[in-house]
Amino acid sequence: MTVTTTNHPVHAMMSRKRMISLGLPVVVLAYLVYVAVAFDLGGLAGRARLDNGALLMRDFWSYKIHVTRDNRSGEISSAIEGMRNATFSAGNRPDWISGNQNFARVELPQGHVVDFAPDGLVTLITPDGRYRIRPTGSGIQTDFTDAPPNFSVSDNRFSADLPEGARLTVTRARSEVFRRHAGWELFFFDLSSPFYGKSWAELAALAVSGDRVDPEHSNLAGMGRDFWNNGIWHHGDVAWAIFETILMAFLGTFGAGLVALPLAFMAASNFAPLVLMRQAARRFFDLLRGVDALIWTIILSRAFGPGPLTGSLAILLTETGTFGKLFSEALENIDEKPVEGLRSTGAGPVQRIRWAVMPQVSPVILSQLLYYFESNTRSATVIGAITGGGIGLLLMQAMQTQKDWEHVAYYILLIVVMVMAMDWLSGRLRARLIRG
Repeated sequence: MTVTTTNHPVHAMMSRKRMISLGLPVVVLAYLVYVAVAFDLGGLAGRARLDNGALLMRDFWSYKIHVTRDNRSGEISSAIEGMRNATFSAGNRPDWISGNQNFARVELPQGHVVDFAPDGLVTLITPDGRYRIRPTGSGIQTDFTDAPPNFSVSDNRFSADLPEGARLTVTRARSEVFRRHAGWELFFFDLSSPFYGKSWAELAALAVSGDRVDPEHSNLAGMGRDFWNNGIWHHGDVAWAIFETILMAFLGTFGAGLVALPLAFMAASNFAPLVLMRQAARRFFDLLRGVDALIWTIILSRAFGPGPLTGSLAILLTETGTFGKLFSEALENIDEKPVEGLRSTGAGPVQRIRWAVMPQVSPVILSQLLYYFESNTRSATVIGAITGGGIGLLLMQAMQTQKDWEHVAYYILLIVVMVMAMDWLSGRLRARLIRG
């Protein structure tokens, strides 16, 4: 007797699994192809400017000293990043800049030299030749016809990319050359500080036993004051911005916890027997957490204006919805035996919540509060960029200038350190609460 097993359930199940194992990779591959076409990944790769990315990364760890000639007045100045409050005086210019107020010679890497003449003529000297560029009332004039590939010449502008990131630009109004240097110049002391330009050994000697630079303060106190009030890096303002960011996260997170805890009892089935009350509380939590904190930020900024308070309220609204859901679920999973024991003694609802419910849910609630506090510290950075408060505002301002990218790197580094510190602190506190 022959038994047909074609339609046996085992064979059908194996066929389905075979189809799934073969079909799933095909579906994933089709989805990836769709993503590549929809987002034009091929065109994006073709339009990518890796040289601009490399230049941006170089700006993170280097700074530029600009030597500028105003072609209208003839005045020549040298400054860090071209900033007026970081302009060198004639006595403390770098040694690769020589000349006077009307003439300057700028020595650049690999034997390149730029001369600014009193009559406005700019001469670029390279190992391959000498090139003259003269600003005129209608544009610029040059004495060469075959420009090297690193030159860009038009009737109104001349620019040349020079070795090690240096660059020369000449227009009708201004002639400028800059040279790159590694590091963050003026990070500790700006040009107005008497401690600028001194070596670490000289600073150590002044801090320990040197004569007082300011008779009213010790040298160590003067160093701290000049560092804190640095006119370029603004360390005091940055520290206050970090404090504002942490304060926004703290007020928003723990304020949301205070608001959500009593409302969570209204959403827990074992504390709110009325279905209508539970549903109303749960839908209210859904509404609050369904709108992202950034959306709340934009709405509240129209009502209250920019500032850290707006950011705190935005975090508070979003996290009230999140905590309401988490806290109500924690309340629904408590052990009812301690509650019944207190009820049998005649304890009222407040006493039962205080002595039977809160000891069970407090570690969970505090752990969640600390976790979201650490998470909201990151969110407060982005919110601060919108509301005008905290380190996010400083980061946004530095990025909008598209010039001080070393400041951007500084702020990003501080944000990373702040998040790491908050993560470490909240982790330690959560571990102690769990062990407790």
